[in-house]
Amino acid sequence: MSRLNRRECMQGVFATLAATVIPSAATGAPASAARSSTSPEDNKFKICLVWGIDDLHRVKLSKQIGVTHAIAGTASALSRVPRSRYVDTVAKIKADYEAVGLTIAGIESHPVPAEKIKLGLPGRDEEIDNYIAAVHAIGKAGIPMICYDFMAGIDWYRTRMHIPGRGGCSSVSFSTSEVPQGLTRWGRIDKEKMWDNIAYFLKAVIPEAEKANVKMALHPDDPPVPELRGIARIIISPEAYRRVMRIAPSPVNGVTFEISVYYLMGANLEAVAKEFGQEKKIFYIHSRNLRGTRDNFVETFQDDGAIDFGKVYQALHDSRVHVPLRPDHDPILDGEVNVHPGYGVLGKIFGVGYIKGILDSRNIPYV
Repeated sequence: MSRLNRRECMQGVFATLAATVIPSAATGAPASAARSSTSPEDNKFKICLVWGIDDLHRVKLSKQIGVTHAIAGTASALSRVPRSRYVDTVAKIKADYEAVGLTIAGIESHPVPAEKIKLGLPGRDEEIDNYIAAVHAIGKAGIPMICYDFMAGIDWYRTRMHIPGRGGCSSVSFSTSEVPQGLTRWGRIDKEKMWDNIAYFLKAVIPEAEKANVKMALHPDDPPVPELRGIARIIISPEAYRRVMRIAPSPVNGVTFEISVYYLMGANLEAVAKEFGQEKKIFYIHSRNLRGTRDNFVETFQDDGAIDFGKVYQALHDSRVHVPLRPDHDPILDGEVNVHPGYGVLGKIFGVGYIKGILDSRNIPYV
């Protein structure tokens, strides 16, 4: 990124931090050209955070930095109730968010437990029945999107959860040479089996999601390596996404555009953004930065890695992609405890400000 663009983007960070520390300072400040747009909300990125509402401090911070959209989870709540109570349970989750001034823009992670589905184990049909009921409950609540993954046995994975970064922050890294040897308790699962498993799921769930008007945004395998400890990873390339869309053709079968993972795939980010964007297949965006390759990388601050987000966001905007967008993994900053790597408070505040700065510098609208 050029020095000029970096400075413009940092203006968004400083504005966000100022609003967090002294909210009254923002009163009466002129709105940016992007925020003053008269276009409908559907033509604006929806900047989100994935914090829960049980921590009112974080809720207040969200609103102080101008974030009024949230990404929620339902798996914990729905796993404790029968299917007959899914509708009421999801409705209450939505109402609880609205009560503190946040609008749910989507559900992240599977809405109900789904490990048997991904592993192809006995009991997956019951999980699929639960999944379909959850999708309909989410649709009935008016929540438009579910971000899900198909990483079986091992979710997103890093080999080191504390790597010193800029200024002594704590970040995470991955190296194939540091992955523990040996199989997991699920043994070896090859890619053909994984493709069978996801096809079984897609053919059952996507038609129901279409009926419920809920978009299914598939997250890539993270990291996008061919296998981890004997379990194949299949959502590791743009072509894998094209195959997913061919398995279950539907306007609701689409993509979580996790920018850094696509970078690790070796994909041309702008070209993929335009291709899937123009096909109306990008339903959700994760923004994080890094340095390195698929087999050896370290995550960084949004402004300190290899990805030029300005070009990517411009390609998305030019392709009329205006969907929920959130900062994903950010380093843990001084004064915070590294309890949930990638999900500290201060890093998210920085990430939101940086995203706003990029969008403002290009007059790309957002809310």
